Amino acid sequence: MAPTTKEGQRAELHKTIWRIANELRGSVDGWDFKTYVLGLLFYRFISENLTAYINRGERAAGSSDFDYTVLPDEQAELARRVTVQEKGFYILPSELFSNVRSHAADDVNLNETLEHVFKNIEGSAVGTPSEDDLKGLFDDLDVNSNKLGPTVAKRNEKLVKLLDAIGDLKLGVAGSTVIDTFGDAYEYLMTMYASAAGKSGGEFFTPQEVSELLTRIAVAGRPHLDKVYDPACGSGSLLLKFATVLGPNGVGRYYGQEINLTTYNLARINMFLHDVNYERFDIAHGDTLMDPSPRHCEDEPFDAIVSNPPYSIHWEGDSNPVLINDERFAPAGVLAPKSKADLAFTMHILSWLAVDGTAAIVEFPGVLYRGGAERKIRKYLVDNNFIDAVIQLPPDLFFGTTIATCIIVLKKSKTDNSILFIDASDQFERSGNKNKLNDENRRQILDWFTARENVEYKAKLVPSEQIGANEYNIAVSSYVQPKDTREKIDIHELNQQITGIVKREQELRIQIDQIVADLERQAS
Repeated sequence: MAPTTKEGQRAELHKTIWRIANELRGSVDGWDFKTYVLGLLFYRFISENLTAYINRGERAAGSSDFDYTVLPDEQAELARRVTVQEKGFYILPSELFSNVRSHAADDVNLNETLEHVFKNIEGSAVGTPSEDDLKGLFDDLDVNSNKLGPTVAKRNEKLVKLLDAIGDLKLGVAGSTVIDTFGDAYEYLMTMYASAAGKSGGEFFTPQEVSELLTRIAVAGRPHLDKVYDPACGSGSLLLKFATVLGPNGVGRYYGQEINLTTYNLARINMFLHDVNYERFDIAHGDTLMDPSPRHCEDEPFDAIVSNPPYSIHWEGDSNPVLINDERFAPAGVLAPKSKADLAFTMHILSWLAVDGTAAIVEFPGVLYRGGAERKIRKYLVDNNFIDAVIQLPPDLFFGTTIATCIIVLKKSKTDNSILFIDASDQFERSGNKNKLNDENRRQILDWFTARENVEYKAKLVPSEQIGANEYNIAVSSYVQPKDTREKIDIHELNQQITGIVKREQELRIQIDQIVADLERQAS
């Protein structure tokens, strides 16, 4: 009997994915294999999603037994234009996942068939508003790669196994399951492979529990947000947490930019897998600091911004004379160091944040206390009252690093002139080989954040003047003193014990000397 609870379905799904990965990995490296699993998972999703959409429309119009999967391609062509307008793409019945899979074992040209299908799916959007959202989505799914096998026959054999394995996953498109199964499968695969891939995975995947904490901070009690943004969106997991927190209709439009091409493709796939239609997201490819998306420049400011930018990467900085006049960076009067772009992302985020918005950013700890240009940028942020809170996170939360990162919360319309410092370094549980923020940990951190009150050893509200007097150091440890758990010692009692020990030692020495003297007399 299939599990009916959310936890049961998720556990069954994860168990099946783990089995597929171990059975089919073979000669394909795990991180590369992830591309094939996710790519075919995406292919199946959009096939079933499109089928369900067309079937609902036809059945509502009176064709109660209509089934798009068996419709001749010639008839299906008649609905292409209007369907692309609504869904952003089109797939002919013969090219649907289920139909390609059913003939896969007997198709000696399976690799060519799949390549043709993927080109047709992307091609269906050419010349339409969804073209940029579909373009290149299957680029990383190389069905002719030697990674799948040394010969065409071997590669096709692997592809058949992959199609069957992905096809056998119990994934409900039309509300037949409790969990968001496609989205959950995606996130589980990302977690599984990021855990094994070290830095290459951690660079663009923020653990779900950290994503949720950032999102709840950025939501700030608002039930709906028109526009949300992540300037270093990776695979989009952070952005999509807004749907988890606010519901599927809680956000009007999602914006993000990603410099890595493979990850940019994953972000767009992730949007589709979470059933975010092409009209509701704008994910751009490129360097946010040097070349922010023109579309985003037109649509900013954003109601909420969440981000986990890459730590201490190099950028052009003051070697590019134009940047100091960029309206994003100019207000601070100085640029972030060329070897540490962290606060360049912070200034960019602040510039694009709405007056009544909130930004929550994961930061490398060094930005809190380092001198030079970074101190001057912090001075600008503190003196203009843009920093709402600084939260110290536990160590070892992220893939590929054990560093204890922090969260900086920015606001442009604060009601006081203080910064809230929170020490959440002990708010974790050990899970496998990483630390994790459990439900209680996240609730506790959010309670401290929303209460905005002093809590002994945990939270302190510090006036900006005091921070300025402390060289604009905003490290949490400078303001929140940890509880002293060392054993208290009574010095007077200790001195008495030492005196007694010394006295007893002297007595023993006298006794030993007497024994030695007696033995010497007896020997003579």
